[in-house]
Amino acid sequence: MTRRRLVAGNWKMNGSLAGADALVGAVVAGAKGLSAEVAVCPPFVYLPRVRELLRGSPVALGAQNVSREDPGAFTGEIAAPMLRELDCKYVIVGHSERRALYAEGDAMVADKFARVLREGLVPILCVGESLEERDAGRTEAVVARQLDAVVERVGVSELGKGVVAYEPVWAIGTGRTATPEQAQQVHAFIRGRVASRGAEVAAGLRILYGGSVKGSNAGGLFAMADIDGGLIGGASLVADEFLAICRAAG
Repeated sequence: MTRRRLVAGNWKMNGSLAGADALVGAVVAGAKGLSAEVAVCPPFVYLPRVRELLRGSPVALGAQNVSREDPGAFTGEIAAPMLRELDCKYVIVGHSERRALYAEGDAMVADKFARVLREGLVPILCVGESLEERDAGRTEAVVARQLDAVVERVGVSELGKGVVAYEPVWAIGTGRTATPEQAQQVHAFIRGRVASRGAEVAAGLRILYGGSVKGSNAGGLFAMADIDGGLIGGASLVADEFLAICRAAG
């Protein structure tokens, strides 16, 4: 089964209105004609502006987080229907920063995944281990736990409607990157884990790599059989660097 590659830029808590104009303009111009799908995920406050800048372009809009709740008395939260109204296609759930800094556990992440699907949007489920967990040989156990929580919540066929992003926590924003072979090993484990529940779903599931991806290392990573693109952090804030990664993906 052919899986269309995806490169999604996660701006995190960075940017400005002027910066968004310049960055998105460059990305839209540079993404024309690429076979890979490209998406950008700005902070919530810039979603309306970026939506306008992307209008008529092949670049998709995504959000960095979502509430597990329906609209209601949840001050400071953003509901999935609000993201749909702004024409978001993708929503990141379970990013390691949300898990570590804001105590989002597996059950909450699974609820968010389900809520995003219910709104007809595409969740990007982040999974990955810390350096301590990797050194203890627990990479597969941690990733399996995070993945299984979602499968148990929504079922394997519904998991297949989303995207999985493997992000080793020790390689996010540190300058350290898993080697293509290290990344491929975990991607293959993820696909195999899903295949044990549904082989067809696993064959079509897009699994992205995230963790200090740059234009210089993207080609080697994307050459691996089970790596279907990237969830890009810091490099997504620099148009030339982000576009180099997009070109490496297709």
